[in-house]
Amino acid sequence: MSILPQQSRAARGLLNWTQADLAAAATLGVATVKNFESERRETTAANLKAIQRALEDAGIELIPAKGGKGVGVRLREG
Repeated sequence: MSILPQQSRAARGLLNWTQADLAAAATLGVATVKNFESERRETTAANLKAIQRALEDAGIELIPAKGGKGVGVRLREG
């Protein structure tokens, strides 16, 4: 599953991270995160993986769409 812009924004909210915080954790430019989250431009698969990995390393779990319910995010336990 690839991370969606909505999940990225929600995950940052749970972590109390700015876009700059996420960019630093993912080793990406702030403009890359801004453009992805605002859906101004599509980003590369490598950038998506970096964003997802940074959020997961910080304790975020991505919830895929299932049974007619939408996607989401939550903090992992422990």
